[in-house]
Amino acid sequence: MLQQTRVAAVIPYYARFLKRFPRVEDLAQAAEAELLSLWAGLGYYSRARNLQKAARQIVELGGFPRDHASIRELAGVGDYTAAAVASIAFGLPHAAIDGNVRRVVMRLAGDAAADIGALATRLMPQRDPGLWNQAMMELGATVCLPRDPLCAECPLSAECQAKARGIQRELPPPKKKPAIVRKERTLLLIRHRGRILLTPSPRVSGFWDLPEVFSGVRLGAKLGAFRHAITNSQYHFEVREARITTRPSTCRWWDENDLGNIPLSTVSKKALHAASIAP
Repeated sequence: MLQQTRVAAVIPYYARFLKRFPRVEDLAQAAEAELLSLWAGLGYYSRARNLQKAARQIVELGGFPRDHASIRELAGVGDYTAAAVASIAFGLPHAAIDGNVRRVVMRLAGDAAADIGALATRLMPQRDPGLWNQAMMELGATVCLPRDPLCAECPLSAECQAKARGIQRELPPPKKKPAIVRKERTLLLIRHRGRILLTPSPRVSGFWDLPEVFSGVRLGAKLGAFRHAITNSQYHFEVREARITTRPSTCRWWDENDLGNIPLSTVSKKALHAASIAP
């Protein structure tokens, strides 16, 4: 959950998730719709699907793997996660390199082209590698900050080549941000006898959205508007009432009282809120 997401945003999701899935077997057996509903709002939904795949792998293995290579083979687990779990849980000497650790090591070397993985491995002591990994993460998160590093408070300042050369603020070099793409969309609120028409989301697989304009629809009053961002796409959504004579094959009627039990996209929730409907 913490991948690409702030701790403060994750905490309530984490608590709800563990309450519903206290054992790995519970997660392995869950329906995808329920899984996505609990994850809705965190984004990057492939993480949820991979987490369930990993749970099923663990159940099949008969327990959580205890070596780095096997941990790395779990769905959704990359080099950083495998190294962090292997070192912290099992005391295995693998350097966990996240953005914070990368910044610390690069500044220590004073070289943007340094082999961060190799250097971190050389720096890591064989004794208690998990504690070392956590210390490096914490150092990068609280002291060796991206823009204004607190060099006077750093226990490694005497060994830091970037500080010695006065280039600590230049490392790591800034990444080029992708261009912002602005998009205008109209969402349709189509209701009939206590039901709302929904369509599989074109933006988030496995979720349901209000449909966009399609052939044969008759537009009604504007109900509201809102903005929504997905990575570098900036959306402006308008929500309008609409009527239809024929239901598109991809769409489905849902009882309004059931909207809280299905995986509604964040866009749909915002649209319903703009139309004064609580999912």
